[in-house]
Amino acid sequence: MDRWTEIELFVQVAETGSLSRAAEALDLSNAAASRHLSALESRLGARLVERNTRRLYLTDTGQAFLSRAKDILVDLKDAESAVNATSLNPSGVLRITASLSFSLHHIAPLLRHYTEAYPNVTVHLEAANRYLDIIDNNIDVAIRTREMEPDSNITIRRLAETRRILAASPGYFAQHGVPKTLDDLQRHKMLIYTHANNPNELRFSKGGKTSTVTVEGVLDANDGQILRVAALDGLGILVQPSYIVYDDIVAGRLVPVLDDWDLPRLTINLAYPSRKHLSAKVRTFIDFMAAHFLKMDYERKWTARFRVD
Repeated sequence: MDRWTEIELFVQVAETGSLSRAAEALDLSNAAASRHLSALESRLGARLVERNTRRLYLTDTGQAFLSRAKDILVDLKDAESAVNATSLNPSGVLRITASLSFSLHHIAPLLRHYTEAYPNVTVHLEAANRYLDIIDNNIDVAIRTREMEPDSNITIRRLAETRRILAASPGYFAQHGVPKTLDDLQRHKMLIYTHANNPNELRFSKGGKTSTVTVEGVLDANDGQILRVAALDGLGILVQPSYIVYDDIVAGRLVPVLDDWDLPRLTINLAYPSRKHLSAKVRTFIDFMAAHFLKMDYERKWTARFRVD
C-alpha cells in the first residue's frame, strides 16, 4: 500500500468524519479506502479510528497521530512546491564544455540572453578542443561533433549537420592562384587542424566518386581559430567546418574552393548525462540552444554549397 495515500486518507477521514467522503476526495473506492486505513493501522500496530453504525471518531492514539500526519503532508507539499519553483526558476552552476571555436561563435554570444531569462543560473564554460569525460568532469552539457557517445549513460540531442569547407583569403589566391582540381591542393600552402581524423588526408566525394588527397601543412594547429586568423591573413588554405567560417565567406573575407566536392560532414550534438528527470538548468539550456539553432536555420546554411565566381 502507498504510505502517502494511507496518511492522506487518514487525515481526510479525520477532517470529514466519514470514510466514504474521504474516499471520494481521493478518488478511491470505499473498499480501497478501507484497505488503506486497515494497512496503516496494521503497520503502526495501533487503532486510529473507531467505527460503529452511527459514527466514526479518532482514538486518543489517532488524535496524537493526526497532528504529526498533518505536518508530514504539509512538509511534502512544501517540498513539491519548492521543486516546481525550481523548475520554473532554475538555479545553480551550469557546467558546459565545447571547442573554443564553437564557444566563441555559438555559445558566448547567447549567454547574455540565456542568463537574462534565467538569472539564478551561473554558467561555467570549459573551452576544450578535446572531448572531456562528462561524468568524471561533472559536466552538465557538452557540445560534440560526433554521431554517438561511447558511454551508454550519455544522451545526445542533435543540433545540426555541417559541411567542412576549403577556403582562403582573396589575397592568398591572388598571389598563389586558385586550385582547380584536387591534385592542385598538393602545390598549395595548407593550414592543418591536428585534431581532425587523419589530418593530412582529405577524403573527398562527389556523385558517387571518392578521392583521397595527401597534403602537407605550412601551419599545423590544434585550434580552428588559429587557422582562421592565419587564413584571413593570407597564409594558406584552411579546412574547417562551415559553422566556423560561414560568416567570413558570406562577407568575402574568405573564398571557398573546390566546393563541388564534399568532405565528411560533422553532426553537432548536445550531450548530457542520461537521467529520468533533467535538472531545470540543463533542460532550459538544451531547449534554448535547440530553439536558437532552429530559428537561425543553421543546418540549411551550413550544408549549402557556395557559389564561386
